[in-house]
Amino acid sequence: MKLAQSFATELEYEAAITVKFLERIPMDRFDWTPHEKSMSLGRLANHIGELAGWIPVTLNSDELDFDQFKYTRWDYRDTASLIEAFKGSIQNATQLLLETSNEAFMDLWTLRRGEHITFTLPKAAVIRNNCLNHLYHHRAQLSVYLRLLDIPVPGAYGPSADEKRAG
Repeated sequence: MKLAQSFATELEYEAAITVKFLERIPMDRFDWTPHEKSMSLGRLANHIGELAGWIPVTLNSDELDFDQFKYTRWDYRDTASLIEAFKGSIQNATQLLLETSNEAFMDLWTLRRGEHITFTLPKAAVIRNNCLNHLYHHRAQLSVYLRLLDIPVPGAYGPSADEKRAG
């Protein structure tokens, strides 16, 4: 199996799980935060939604310089629009992944701020660590937010404590 197919299959599988979490977000609680140092619920939801968009950034460039990069954070204020944008981002990332050769995944990619280099890694490692694992990390964080708001947490890799168990 090509590396591209593996990443694309994983992304689509995990996106379906992520949608289950995003569907539970009460956007009337958009500004709620569990702690003064935490992101608000809405900011976290938007960040989760926008993470797949970093896959094309990685595959279509050799570096990202935060001193030069002009990025506009997502700021959707309703669940349906957020999910629609997330699904579009997943579709775009999946298509680009499938068009990428195994060799291109080994090309080096650098994250920097001006002269300060944060890291230089193969694009495959950037996609794994900074795109996919980053998404899963924040989705888990969202599950804690949902629990604190007493919103039933959906299962990710099996039923959650809020879902009926078969048997």
